[in-house]
Amino acid sequence: MADNSGKRVEVKAPMSGVFYRQSAPDQPPYVEIGTEVKKKQVLGLLETMKVFQKIKSPTSGTVVEIVAENEKALGDGDVMFVLETD
Repeated sequence: MADNSGKRVEVKAPMSGVFYRQSAPDQPPYVEIGTEVKKKQVLGLLETMKVFQKIKSPTSGTVVEIVAENEKALGDGDVMFVLETD
């Protein structure tokens, strides 16, 4: 039987803004590489015009790459995370 696991899903910025990995500078990041996440779990924050939007996982899986850099600007559609689905 073929193993169909390991499908990769890119989580992209829904709009331009500044990316944050944690809720406050003194708090731990929401996720790290290797973190197992559930659908709709918060992965990070995107600040646009002083409004923070929670970036949520579109699926359950494991974080295999964090592409976006903390406190750096992102454009609409930029890849933020790569997940590997179950």
